[in-house]
Amino acid sequence: MTNPSTEPLPLTALLESILFVAADPVPVPVLASVCDVSDEMVEDALKALGEEYWKRGLQILRMGDRIHITTSPRAAQTVERFLGIEHTIGLSRPALETLAILAYKQPLTRPQIDAVRGVNSESVLENLLAKDLVEETGRTEGPGRPILYGTTEAFLRHFGLSSASELPPLELDDLPKEEAGGVEPAPLLKE
Repeated sequence: MTNPSTEPLPLTALLESILFVAADPVPVPVLASVCDVSDEMVEDALKALGEEYWKRGLQILRMGDRIHITTSPRAAQTVERFLGIEHTIGLSRPALETLAILAYKQPLTRPQIDAVRGVNSESVLENLLAKDLVEETGRTEGPGRPILYGTTEAFLRHFGLSSASELPPLELDDLPKEEAGGVEPAPLLKE
């Protein structure tokens, strides 16, 4: 009779265990190295695990080649009710507006965001920075070297995205510049 505690686990179970204890998303090559298998085998196992999770309350979330486990967006309302929170991060209409502008056109300076929104965005940006949904990504070469802002991995996680490429297409993208406030992104500093 075989002792179940000494039987090796399938790759999907090993990956699930690693991702469960990982504090941050784990790169596929690291998963492959730790499990002593190829990247392709990890990808196949992650696909199978993702299909299993679809039936349950979890999901595999990708951030480029890095992977982690999160709760399913389909369970969000129940999980939030269990945790006693109305919403994980309350976002005002101006905050959502600013995030949308940044998500589609990043990196941008605050004056560029202001020009698109038509109002001062300083306090909104400070709030989004404090919530780790926006980060400073550099400075422009323009006068005063304004700070450039972009979205963070926390932004992607909050909205259940693996990358900004998963954002829905922006149908107003082809507006003439004068209708969009005439804002051109400033050139990046070369470091």
